[in-house]
Amino acid sequence: MYYVKKRLEISAAHRLSLDYESKCTQLHGHNWIITVECKSETLDTNGMVTDFTAIKEAVGKRLDHKVLNEVLPFNPTAENIARWIVDSVPCCFRCEVQESEGNSAIYEKDDA
Repeated sequence: MYYVKKRLEISAAHRLSLDYESKCTQLHGHNWIITVECKSETLDTNGMVTDFTAIKEAVGKRLDHKVLNEVLPFNPTAENIARWIVDSVPCCFRCEVQESEGNSAIYEKDDA
């Protein structure tokens, strides 16, 4: 099995839709650290699992310096963003989304 990992830092704002009172329902921003992990049993014709630039385009270009509520069709929690990235990036099986120091969410695709 081949594995690649891409770490990106993006700046983006969001506001959460919550069923309890929280300051996070107000528009605020983070310098997000996103770690995308991909795997494949075989390499493509270029000898890659996936191109690092393709990951940067799929994630960074879509989310960096954006209001996430305006570009994502769901409540932009770290958990939901991690799941969206796994579903959006070819060969991606795991993603960690850190929205601030000490606060991160991980989504990992179950191979079963």
